[in-house]
Amino acid sequence: MAIRCVVLDFDGTFTDVAEEGAPFVLHFRRRLSEELGRDVMEAGWAEVEAGVVSSNEEHGWEVGGRVVAPATADPYLLANFVARRLCDRLGVMTDKAERAALLDKLYREAYAQVGMAFKPEAKEVLEALLETGLPIHVVTNAHTATVEAKLTKLAPRGRERLRVSGDARKFLIEPPTASDAIFDALPETVQVDALVRPIHLRRGRYYEALRRIWNETDTSPETTLVAGDIFELDLSMPAALGASVQFVARTNTLEYERRAIQALGARGGMDPSLRAILPRLRG
Repeated sequence: MAIRCVVLDFDGTFTDVAEEGAPFVLHFRRRLSEELGRDVMEAGWAEVEAGVVSSNEEHGWEVGGRVVAPATADPYLLANFVARRLCDRLGVMTDKAERAALLDKLYREAYAQVGMAFKPEAKEVLEALLETGLPIHVVTNAHTATVEAKLTKLAPRGRERLRVSGDARKFLIEPPTASDAIFDALPETVQVDALVRPIHLRRGRYYEALRRIWNETDTSPETTLVAGDIFELDLSMPAALGASVQFVARTNTLEYERRAIQALGARGGMDPSLRAILPRLRG
């Protein structure tokens, strides 16, 4: 089917997440040090991080007891995972609920420090997408106002037609507020070659954001292209729903992400450049 709607992730997809995330990591570590009453770098942060980065691909960000995204995909996920591992190693903050609440608070505090660093081709590609006349939507876990402000500063032509749906909470594995036959037909998990653990698909809050777009634009999963930089978080559910997906490959793309995209055949694409999105619209 021809593509009639485009959905874009934001952080890491259109932005240089390593550059933007550097202030986040510094703030996150400083605040965690304050909460623990000891310097986390002296307590072994770098050693724990090196162990996570160099080990296998099973490490993941856990929410509600389920792994919902790879731990190494971006600086935000990595910092959160390393913090949990370090707390386990030090035997501190052993109450998991209290730990999760604190790390979530520190995450939000640190995210406010994130800078603005778009990829070199971001403006060019957004303008080309907007010139197609298709509905173009950004769906992101970040706050709507934060992303709106960054896009306004970037100022692509046609900016007024670029819609943003923030706080998508793509990481929540739960049913939507109002379910429907499409969501109910989703399997709970999918197994991907080269990954032992399953990938969870039933991301209700994310589905709600996508469903609103489809209802507003009179489109469907089958006529939608979704672009993102983390397969598990951004693309696994849309792909399972029948959407075409474009994986904006990271420098540390994991082997199972490559294989998952390859398994989709013509519905899947993978390239580090945002420019590779554009030919997908021409079929």
